Amino acid sequence: MLTELETKLLGVMMMVIMLGMGSSMTYRDFLIAFRRPKGILVGLLSQYMVMPFLGYALALIMGLPPAMAAGLILIACMPGGTTSNVFTYFSKGVLALSIMMTTVSTLVAVVTVPLLLSFYGGLAGLSGDYVIPAGNVAQVLVVLLVPTVIGMGLRKLNANIGATIELVGSMLGVAVILFLIGSWVPRNYQMLLDTGFPVYVATIGIGLTGMLLGYWLARGLGQDSNRARTISLETGIQNGPLAVLIITLTFSGTMQQEVLFIPILYSLFIVITSSLITIWYRRNATAEALARDAAKVRR
Repeated sequence: MLTELETKLLGVMMMVIMLGMGSSMTYRDFLIAFRRPKGILVGLLSQYMVMPFLGYALALIMGLPPAMAAGLILIACMPGGTTSNVFTYFSKGVLALSIMMTTVSTLVAVVTVPLLLSFYGGLAGLSGDYVIPAGNVAQVLVVLLVPTVIGMGLRKLNANIGATIELVGSMLGVAVILFLIGSWVPRNYQMLLDTGFPVYVATIGIGLTGMLLGYWLARGLGQDSNRARTISLETGIQNGPLAVLIITLTFSGTMQQEVLFIPILYSLFIVITSSLITIWYRRNATAEALARDAAKVRR
């Protein structure tokens, strides 16, 4: 489990991350986005329809024990994280769409996440000690919305300050994941060695399969390849630190460690898999841009 100091640091870092996310947006951005909302709606469909079902299905197929099933379903129900914005930038995706999707999915998470957790937790047969109370989740999300709104206000008052906070928040998203890995893995390496293959399949598979399904759902609903790649990354890269924070505030002792296992393992592998997918997406985006330029020359 995480120490008391690590839990407090995680809470502070999440506040800074959410402040940075808010600083990436202005109220005008919402008005512009909702005039052409299709990309965001496709992203929300992928985020809150595909991923939760995928988490439930993997937990069932892989026969995960209740604690790990609870952790996997929680990860699957999370909104997108700011880490996806970093990978979208390096993949030459549509950064504005990625940021807007992260922001909107976080805003609606106050309602959707508690409902989805209750539904899929019940469907998976989770009961008693392994149930994550909807009230706990809603309270954490509402508290985290406060720095988001403050960040938007700072961006409106001073664009330079807002841009700086945005950069710090985005980079801190990666730093939090590295922090979780660096602090937790050394203390639990034996548990990692003893973990069975199905757990790794579920943990790695939810991110990769989410990206794959997110891409093809977006393409099927009329999004171009660049926007589909953006939606793909936003779908597969969940807010792992938020899941960890919710768990640390809900469970304690051995049970906390058991439920934390998959969210932290997911946070470790999603950095690796997203890096590989980003390299592939970047090459595709570059090839498409060169093809467009060549077509213009021929004209």
